Amino acid sequence: MDHLESFIAECDRRTELAKKRLAETQEEISAEVSAKAEKVHELNEEIGKLLAKAEQLGAEGNVDESQKILMEVEKVRAKKKEAEEEYRNSMPASSFQQQKLRVCEVCSAYLGLHDNDRRLADHFGGKLHLGFIQIREKLDQLRKTVAEKQEKRNQDRLRRREEREREERLSRRSGSRTRDRRRSRSRDRRRRRSRSTSRERRKPSRSRSRDRHRRHRSRSRSHSRGHRRTSRDRSAKYK
Repeated sequence: MDHLESFIAECDRRTELAKKRLAETQEEISAEVSAKAEKVHELNEEIGKLLAKAEQLGAEGNVDESQKILMEVEKVRAKKKEAEEEYRNSMPASSFQQQKLRVCEVCSAYLGLHDNDRRLADHFGGKLHLGFIQIREKLDQLRKTVAEKQEKRNQDRLRRREEREREERLSRRSGSRTRDRRRSRSRDRRRRRSRSTSRERRKPSRSRSRDRHRRHRSRSRSHSRGHRRTSRDRSAKYK
């Protein structure tokens, strides 16, 4: 596609240069006369294309279709005759006899306002003109194909980006749930450690309480035995 684009760009550059050259060298005419001359050129082009097509159909053996095309050529010739009359009447006879040229937009060749049918058929059915038509058609086809592939690549790139973003969102959600579970387990461990520490702290207190209670009971018992012993001694003394 790049090669064909370069080739067609060079052809279009030559076309613009030829147009500029004609504008500088040919006699300047009014816009009205120029429009009438352009009408004749357009009908010449149509006649040339139809004749080239008729010759091609005839060469392929399609005589009936070729005859139909030739009938259309006659109709266009009648229109061209009227257009030439209008163009002739709009300018001096001396100026009308001058060959008015134009540049073919397809292959950049020169075409004359007074070219006969044979010259027109040779141009529009020639290898140069038809070759440029094929090149331009192929270039349009390649541009369309490249545009479709580019669109497909853009869609694939967009789809991959959306998938990646979706995976990232899922990963963040999963990571968030994992962190929440870790925090929950951490809080549970801290609670268990706190409870265990509280129990460990309460155990000595209970042990000390039991020890105090035992000592108190032991003192009470010792005091009670001492009191009973003193009472027995007193009783024996009185006896």
